Amino acid sequence: MRSSNPIFSRRGFSRSNEYAGFHQGAPQPGNPYAAHAGAPRDLTADELRAMYRAPAAGPVQTGRMTIDDVVVRTGLTLGTVVVGALLAWFTLPVSGTGYAIAFGSAVVAFVLAVIQAFLRTPMPVLILGYALFEGVFLGVVSNMFNAAWAGAPVQAVLGTMAVFAGMLIAYRSRLIRVTRRYYRAGMAIAIGFVLLMLANLLFAAFGGEGLGLRSGGLGIAFGIVGVLLGAFFLSLDFKMIEDGIRGGAPQKESWLAAFGLTVSLVWIYLEMLRLIAILRD
Repeated sequence: MRSSNPIFSRRGFSRSNEYAGFHQGAPQPGNPYAAHAGAPRDLTADELRAMYRAPAAGPVQTGRMTIDDVVVRTGLTLGTVVVGALLAWFTLPVSGTGYAIAFGSAVVAFVLAVIQAFLRTPMPVLILGYALFEGVFLGVVSNMFNAAWAGAPVQAVLGTMAVFAGMLIAYRSRLIRVTRRYYRAGMAIAIGFVLLMLANLLFAAFGGEGLGLRSGGLGIAFGIVGVLLGAFFLSLDFKMIEDGIRGGAPQKESWLAAFGLTVSLVWIYLEMLRLIAILRD
């Protein structure tokens, strides 16, 4: 079964071992380990010498993605987000200048994320650049929310951690299974959610009060749906990481896993901030 994540699917991640080269097929030139169709034969002296001189198989030699690789790179990416947020929090004012820098940082982060999404190989510079600019945006926004609702950013961080832990436990215990039906239903809801957000912004931009999606009972319901969608994205991230490790993905692909997890966690944090603001208003 191929990964439900479209980026990983383009790279051939699947639960089969074809990515790692374990499939059986015609003998490869110069490869004494290749399987031959038909009856077994005796190895020649040259083939035996090549086998004994070959390095022993192990995690160091294989260069395949492991869960440790994912954890380390996710830590680096999230750490970069935190550094950018702290710099913005303590250096940028919660005013017109700070808002302008936050908006510019958000645009740059979006562009870097889109470029990485369309590349065939992960680029750590793009991923860490996205994390830094996204962190600056989050720092200004968090400071703004904290000025209006003291302690809201801390509550949002705790809520994000709780959602992450809950989804990880649910996924590992198989309470949640990422199937094609699950993926299609979740993506349909996500598309509708984004379209409603854009419509709300357009109405607000032309002097209206929007569609009421960020206030009152409707705003609370909309915020809960946003958090649940973030949890859905996390389940897709867990699935693509599992498929990548089982399929023998290259070690560098762990940067993509870190990128996906960071984007999902940022989504959940922002939705948590909005939901907390509505509940405390």
